Amino acid sequence: MSPHVNAFFDAATNTVSYVVQDPQGSSCAIVDSVLDFDHASGRTNTTSADNVISFVETNGLQVQWILETHVHADHLSAAPYLQDKLGGKIGIGDQITEVQNTFGKVFNEGTEFQRDGSQFDRLFGDGDSFHIGQMRADVMHTPGHTPACMTYVLGDAAFVGDTLFMPDFGTARCDFPGGSAHDLYRSIQRILSLPDDTRIFVGHDYKAPGREEFAWETTVGAQKTRNVHIGQGQDEDSFVEMRQARDATLGMPKLILPSLQVNMRAGNMPEPDQNGDVMLKLPINKL
Repeated sequence: MSPHVNAFFDAATNTVSYVVQDPQGSSCAIVDSVLDFDHASGRTNTTSADNVISFVETNGLQVQWILETHVHADHLSAAPYLQDKLGGKIGIGDQITEVQNTFGKVFNEGTEFQRDGSQFDRLFGDGDSFHIGQMRADVMHTPGHTPACMTYVLGDAAFVGDTLFMPDFGTARCDFPGGSAHDLYRSIQRILSLPDDTRIFVGHDYKAPGREEFAWETTVGAQKTRNVHIGQGQDEDSFVEMRQARDATLGMPKLILPSLQVNMRAGNMPEPDQNGDVMLKLPINKL
């Protein structure tokens, strides 16, 4: 089965969100949505999410799932806003609890912040499956970038989040708390074990040097032969050495602190203070 896939590119964060439709009906899922956030002013807006809503409503689609491939560090999720407007269940990998434990401490969230994943409607384990209309989706736990990263395989399409980028750009960083280059290598091998004609939909694109256009769709076969970090049978030790050296040169994403606080809550803001104001924390020298 080959689902209909429509992509929505957010230039501010280089994020690609997807609407994935059952080809035999109107049921769909939304993958990795974006809530626009201006870091300088602390203001949010819903332009990106409203574009998705407009597409869903114009095409008469029914949202069954709002899926997160992981707790994103570079953009805020619009999942609660989309759920309020369109319905659907919010799902993420069950290792979200590890991420919540780690960053609950970083942000000194206290006991009122639940670390059991209960903010989400469904926690997926490796090997789980679910349906979008008549279309079956299979879940693969693909950690490395974060401990909770998941790949969703729907027919001939795989949504890999930040695990893999386009072949000319390579692979995800692994230096966030709980990340592991060894885990990432092994996760990628699982993805590359899918049939060569499986369509790969990536979570971000930054235009590799020499490429003029943004891109987000490739195949397992192309990743095997052309990925600049993992292609041509790259061995694990060499990959880990490369990945760790590269990660050591990277700065933190500019939205990592607001993103983690919101996304570990399934896209919800922290509870308002006694004055009714919502505050995000800025921990010093923690990351």
